[in-house]
Amino acid sequence: MSFSAATGFVVLFLSVTVGQAGPAWSVKYDPSQICGLRGSTVKIKCSYKYPSRIDGKNTKVKTMFWFTKENNQVPVDLEKDSDYKSRITYESTESSSILIIKDLKQRDSAEYKFRFITNQPGGAFTGSPGVTLTVLDLRVQVRRSETQTELKCESSCDLTNPPSYVWFNKGKKMEEQTSSILVSVRDGDRYSCSVKGHDDHRSASVYAPEFLSAKLISSGQITEGQSVTLTCSSDANPAAKYTWRKNNNQSVVSKDQQFVLSSILSSDSGQYYCTAQNELGEKTSGPVSVQVTYAPRPPSVSVTPSGDIMESSLVTLTCSSDANPEANYTWYKEGEEAPKASGRNFTITNIMVQQRGNYSCEAQNSRGRYNSTVTVNVVAAPRNQVAAAAVPAVFLILTLIGLFLWIIKTKVWKQQSKPGAGQVPREQVNPEEENVPYSVVHLATKQEEPLYSNIRSKRHKKKKKEEEMVEYTSVNCGRTRTDARTESEKQDTVEDPAALYSTVNKPRKNGRETPTGL
Repeated sequence: MSFSAATGFVVLFLSVTVGQAGPAWSVKYDPSQICGLRGSTVKIKCSYKYPSRIDGKNTKVKTMFWFTKENNQVPVDLEKDSDYKSRITYESTESSSILIIKDLKQRDSAEYKFRFITNQPGGAFTGSPGVTLTVLDLRVQVRRSETQTELKCESSCDLTNPPSYVWFNKGKKMEEQTSSILVSVRDGDRYSCSVKGHDDHRSASVYAPEFLSAKLISSGQITEGQSVTLTCSSDANPAAKYTWRKNNNQSVVSKDQQFVLSSILSSDSGQYYCTAQNELGEKTSGPVSVQVTYAPRPPSVSVTPSGDIMESSLVTLTCSSDANPEANYTWYKEGEEAPKASGRNFTITNIMVQQRGNYSCEAQNSRGRYNSTVTVNVVAAPRNQVAAAAVPAVFLILTLIGLFLWIIKTKVWKQQSKPGAGQVPREQVNPEEENVPYSVVHLATKQEEPLYSNIRSKRHKKKKKEEEMVEYTSVNCGRTRTDARTESEKQDTVEDPAALYSTVNKPRKNGRETPTGL
């Protein structure tokens, strides 16, 4: 087999002669195998012979044509075949014929036979086997390693003397002219090759995936049990391989270009990503959202606090359910038709015993509804607990009252003890009131009177300047209640050993008097 190049076509030739038993009838193809470049022009040649005279009758050729197909075992002339319309031409003589095919296409690869029909009875002859035409499909083989990519220009023809090749990237000719080259692929690179001298007949370009598209094939809302298809496509050469991942996880959920969820579940909801990859690179799509709608699952209902609830407590009922679209919640009490509340939480601020019972939460969305029930048990608060709670409150009130009175008394004493306040003239003081205490507190042993009812307060007039001791305050603690007594009565009365009293002495002008009588 040899390789021959001419302007507009490249062919390989192999000669063969076919005919009947006698040398009179024959067809010789030269060559019998041809390899042509896609888009170029090829010529298929043959020579033929036939007897010039049979039974005294001169032989004449009436019809000759080339064919590749038969219809009911009848050969179909290529000029009548729509696949070759306006692309073929016959150049024939009385002993030869040439078939010219222009703009070779991949589908033109076939076995071509020549047939001629004479005026003799049974004088038709077909040269078989015919000529095998292989359209040269230049292609770039890609071999990728970890660091670089090797491109090799190959053809479907087995050439014993391969020609020189020319390489192109993005339509521009490269310097390399070998059958294989090493390249570092970048985005947008598109490599192709051609036989030297036939730059117009290049191989298909090879490139990484481009124009990646991922989409969901479904109409309307997606419901559980429905069949859903995710499809991915891209422009790539060599053809891309596709993988699907969910929610950007590394685990692959499908390696098909079309990912079919035949009976989709609620757990299949999520974001899906498609990756297209070939030997020159890869590309990942944006997210494809799959949202499966379903009715609410049985709601989960809880009560806070749990167990028996004390009357007057704050109680919160909580309801939650898995649903898509999100569920709306409504609360009902057993035995009552009107809803008690709406929303995920139902709060009772001051629950009463009458409010105990069964409460149900209904979760509802466009796909359906579901409800669950919970029991709220309210118990009455014990009465002794109420009384016990009141004692600290009363004690606190009494303490505050005593503190308030002490503060007022302290302020009065401080005002009367200020220096320079002056003394009241002796004549203005009532002798009968000289020893009258300002306040007397009697603590009775019998609780016939309230504790606070025996607190009295009297105001003294100031004594004379010469008076050395003034009794401001006396506290008497006795078994029975007594009134203020005069100085003479005190002397006649025996002192009670249990009496507790205090005397505040006013200091002299020329010195300081030490308090006595305590």
